[in-house]
Amino acid sequence: MKNKYLIIYEDLVEKIHQEEYPVHSILPSENDLTDLYSTSRETIRKALNLLAQNGYIQKIRGKGSIVLDLKKLQFPISGLVSFKELTGTMGQQAETIVAEFSLKKPDSNIMKQLQIEKDDKVWKVHRIRKIEGEKIILDKDYIIESQIPGLTEEICKRSIFEYIEKMLGRKIGFAKKEFTVEEPTAEDYKLLDMEGFHAIVVVKNYIYLDDAALFQYTESRHRPDKFRFVDFARRMGNA
Repeated sequence: MKNKYLIIYEDLVEKIHQEEYPVHSILPSENDLTDLYSTSRETIRKALNLLAQNGYIQKIRGKGSIVLDLKKLQFPISGLVSFKELTGTMGQQAETIVAEFSLKKPDSNIMKQLQIEKDDKVWKVHRIRKIEGEKIILDKDYIIESQIPGLTEEICKRSIFEYIEKMLGRKIGFAKKEFTVEEPTAEDYKLLDMEGFHAIVVVKNYIYLDDAALFQYTESRHRPDKFRFVDFARRMGNA
């Protein structure tokens, strides 16, 4: 049975999408939400924390929880979410174009990133992400074939995470992420709609299964105007 805070979170997300709580409006107070959902304040706080973590609200002391503009895709830094899941919650027109799909032996850089040997085989998947008709993300995925067998171009177009979890029955555990801002490459300008942009946000992801086995290295290259990376952090203890 789903936890109550998740049910409340999903209901609030739906109300934000339906503009029952418009952009820049303030959500009802914790006390009011406690009464509305007939639950505890701790449950409401968990739901609000999840909203903040996923970029729906900003909690401001003395004011409450302000609804954020969802026109930008909200990438949760500390979470693991697929492009399909992300765009599904945003209600925006999205398309994935598989620019390259192959199974090959890794070069020295990929060997280092995935901690594998030269005889190991790696799926090389380059995907262009279109949002509202604009090509604004280039995802360059390198996946260990022995860990994730049976990939196809059609699976890559839909969702690799979905294939891993639903078809292979594996569980994705966690990821390490590195963020940099760099000059766009010739490939970026060729594959993405980069006219007028002179920087690109690069997110390197090292993704592990729940048994702590590294199976995927991804370099995700984002046009900077469309994306906002969000996180929820809590200070522990007292200074």
